[in-house]
Amino acid sequence: MASISSLGIGSGLDLNGLLDQLEAGERQKLSPITTQQSSYKTKISAFGQLESALDKLQQAVGKLTKTDGFQAVSSSVTGEGVTAGAQTSAVPGSYQVSVSQLAQAHSVASGQMSDTTSALGATGFTITQTSGKGTTTSIDLALTGDESLEDLRDKINAQDGDVGASIINDGSGYRLVLNAKDTGAASEMTVAMSGADAATNAKFTFDPNAAAGDIDNMSQTVTAQDAALKVNGVAITSASNEVEEAIQGVTLNISSLVDESSPATVKVARDEAGIKKGVQSFVDAYNSLQKSIGSLSSYDSDSGTAGTLLGDGTLRSVESQLRRVMSGAEEGAFSMLSDIGVELTLEGTLKVDDEKLSGAISDNLSGLQQFFMGSGGAGEGLAGKLDGALGTMLDDKGLIDSATTGYEDRIDALKERYTRTEESINNTVERYRQQFAQMDSLVSQMNSTMSYLSQQFDAMKAQTSQ
Repeated sequence: MASISSLGIGSGLDLNGLLDQLEAGERQKLSPITTQQSSYKTKISAFGQLESALDKLQQAVGKLTKTDGFQAVSSSVTGEGVTAGAQTSAVPGSYQVSVSQLAQAHSVASGQMSDTTSALGATGFTITQTSGKGTTTSIDLALTGDESLEDLRDKINAQDGDVGASIINDGSGYRLVLNAKDTGAASEMTVAMSGADAATNAKFTFDPNAAAGDIDNMSQTVTAQDAALKVNGVAITSASNEVEEAIQGVTLNISSLVDESSPATVKVARDEAGIKKGVQSFVDAYNSLQKSIGSLSSYDSDSGTAGTLLGDGTLRSVESQLRRVMSGAEEGAFSMLSDIGVELTLEGTLKVDDEKLSGAISDNLSGLQQFFMGSGGAGEGLAGKLDGALGTMLDDKGLIDSATTGYEDRIDALKERYTRTEESINNTVERYRQQFAQMDSLVSQMNSTMSYLSQQFDAMKAQTSQ
């Protein structure tokens, strides 16, 4: 309002200063609104902290609702040439592994060519592979006769089949090399070229079953073969050096021959440390949640400082639901957390008795699993019940979402109220400005009249004194 700067010129009064004071007084009406907005935002942030702690607990609990969490196994290998990876289905035990043959991918090389760009004159080229089950796969190319060694290589690779092609220079000429992409006896190739002269066709023809004396200028560079190994004396073959299920639930990776007289030893053992880690993660997440709840609902009588969610109904509901689930008794060998070595402290947090938990794992793992998972399916054990309760808190339109949405709606309503109040203040200040302007004009007129009358009286007084 640019005209405010002229207020007071006529009357000589500090009307601008007075108007500023009146406006400042009016704007105090906005303070309770902004304070309330700030309070609601703080509560939303507090619910965010609570949600994060609940989510971490749900993640930890979720791992205890799955069978895999109680069937963790570890594997170790003594010896060279073999590594092992165990899955949850692996059976604990010790296994002796020897390797007499590694799996290899078939490779053949053509006869020599003087260059890589001259036309071969071929009209057809075929690569065939037949598995032990009688399944045949092939690359069958129709050629124009103008293709060079490079063109033939590119056309083979463009098929994106089970064979890759490359060109090597052996020092005296160029050769087309065909490599099977998979290992095993089934990778063996039969190769044939047609349409070129007899010598060229022979350079690109390979038949593993050809009779002795047949013309065959394409030579085998790597023999196609399966891996051959023994596990605890049982002979096993595999098309790959990554051998699955030779030992139940274990994948063996063989990299070199292992003599039967000094085999590698693969040990599969129950991973008790992994199971304990799952329980400890649950305890840690629960304790972290309790710390967050304690901070949000605290009260310091000395300073009068209260936690953001002190007395909040949603927080009380979260606490009561968790308390109800945690204090409930389960069916089976273990009915309470204390039975498996998880004790409740005076501070309301959980503490793990490592020796007692180790005993539960080693002596009655199925009972421990039943305690957390239940015997009839998901949701019946402690972990399942906790997961369900946490779901009602964290899901869309659950406890936390509803509380947060409620405060967000209140903030939106306060924004509208703030806008209306600010408009009312501006209107009031503008009314004051107009009234001050009118008063300033009136006082100015009165001052002018008074000055005129004073002059007249002075003039009359001067006349009468003569």
